[in-house]
Amino acid sequence: MSVAARVSQEMGVKLGHEVGYSIRFEDCTSEKTMIKYMTDGMLLREFLGEPDLAGYSVVMVDEAHERTLSTDILFGLVKDIARFRPDLKLLISSATLDAEKFSDYFDSAPIFKIPGRRYPVEVHYTKAPEADYIDAAIVTILQIHVTQPPGDILVFLTGQEEIETVDEILKHKTRGLGTKIPELNICPIYANLPTELQAKIFETTPEGSRKVVLATNIAETSLTIDGIKYVIDPGFCKIKSYNPRTGMESLLINPISKASANQRAGRSGRTGPGKCFRLYTSYNYMHDLEDNTVPEIQRTNLANVVLTLKSLGIHDLVNFDFMDPPPSEALLKALEQLFALSALNSRGELTKTGRRMAEFPLDPMLSKMIVASEKYKCSDEVMSIASMLSIGNSIFYRPKDKQVHADNARLNFHTGNVGDHIALLNVYNSWRETDFSTQWCYENYIQVRSMKRARDIRDQLEGLMERVEIEVCSNASDLDAIKKAITSGFFHHSARLQKNGSYRTVKNPQTVFIHPSSGLAQLLPRWVIYHELVLTTKEYMRQVTELKPEWLVEIAPHYYQLKDVDDAGSKK
Repeated sequence: MSVAARVSQEMGVKLGHEVGYSIRFEDCTSEKTMIKYMTDGMLLREFLGEPDLAGYSVVMVDEAHERTLSTDILFGLVKDIARFRPDLKLLISSATLDAEKFSDYFDSAPIFKIPGRRYPVEVHYTKAPEADYIDAAIVTILQIHVTQPPGDILVFLTGQEEIETVDEILKHKTRGLGTKIPELNICPIYANLPTELQAKIFETTPEGSRKVVLATNIAETSLTIDGIKYVIDPGFCKIKSYNPRTGMESLLINPISKASANQRAGRSGRTGPGKCFRLYTSYNYMHDLEDNTVPEIQRTNLANVVLTLKSLGIHDLVNFDFMDPPPSEALLKALEQLFALSALNSRGELTKTGRRMAEFPLDPMLSKMIVASEKYKCSDEVMSIASMLSIGNSIFYRPKDKQVHADNARLNFHTGNVGDHIALLNVYNSWRETDFSTQWCYENYIQVRSMKRARDIRDQLEGLMERVEIEVCSNASDLDAIKKAITSGFFHHSARLQKNGSYRTVKNPQTVFIHPSSGLAQLLPRWVIYHELVLTTKEYMRQVTELKPEWLVEIAPHYYQLKDVDDAGSKK
């Protein structure tokens, strides 16, 4: 969006006219549009309507080294159409690309190297490995602040928790530095931070003070912050990976790749010579870091990919021209899941339900939940729940100094122990009743930006429902009907309570727990369905709702039998 805005400004045209953009759930283009910026996921969806991309004469894929799921599938598709469309110009660009590998993949395409206007960056390593990189980062920040010439500092941390910890310790330590040392302005940046606080990182640093930006790896490529002279790189990031055997996604702290380390160092040399302090040894850099991050396609749930490729008419997935093929076990698991959701038939072909599901740019379980809401006459409510689930975990925020207030505000939406899905519906409906008030969001510790995003998503889902001929109807008083629609999409994700307060998943049995942020965390219902499993300190179920076990057999008789849900069997 910001790139499109900048280019339209430089060309002196209105955004959405000659220059536009298209992101998930938002299209800002017109008949006049000549240059269109879009996410890789959006271009993938355009293939559904126009398999030869006839409307485009040039396609440029930027930041190709990030190897996102959508980018990797796009490579296979654009490589194919480039062969029979000699008029199509295809550009693959990146700052840190293994150019030879990409050239070989794209039929020996020529390589162009365009040198950037980078300033020199001095890289410093530690003499020995650091036992505690958080502590080492804090010491390094203070050393730079006290001993180095003016210039702002950028520190890479793995997530909100680490950023808040460093923020707090720094505030405490800088108070004791005395008046002779310039002021240190601490600016955190992470996804759940309210927008107005995020904007602080771009403000010019006042004369006579220094800014330190505490960021996640979003600042490696997506953001450019002027004035950064010093980068501190502890060498870690959080990476999502998926285990097809257990169906569990884990967000684990891993060492970064050499490509990421080089990107991070480069952030200090944008506006002048810079310094990068790596909190690991040069030996670690040379011998322990992988060259590149593992492509997402090799560590993620592939159900969405398979549904998209099937709806594009690509049936032979094993021989699809992936740059790096995904594990066959993950492909098989995705096919099984789509068959269980009735999106594919026993021959692996798309069903009518599958075609309807493919119209929604959502995870297949969410799109099945929407398609099933037609039967239970609660599509209005399910649409709101799906849009709230689509924005992830960034709805509520807990300021460190007001955590009790924030938790109480959140629990108000759980009155009647309705479960987390219905609580999300309550949040959306309450906001809608206040005429989408920003003030209401502040009072309830809710991210207004996330809510606006949910509203945009909901508006688009409503349009898509019209396209697949699902009537929008409300059934707000029948919570069981809404829960049955949710179960239709998420019946794989069922678990029953054990004597020790843990849960056991019904299929592929494993021990899991209700996430502490859930409204049901203290209640421990006998049977639940959950939105996702995440591995942090334990295996947690996120977004949990109570259900009646007989619903599983009623809704998914091909997946569950009575013996699976027989409560007598669970008392062992």
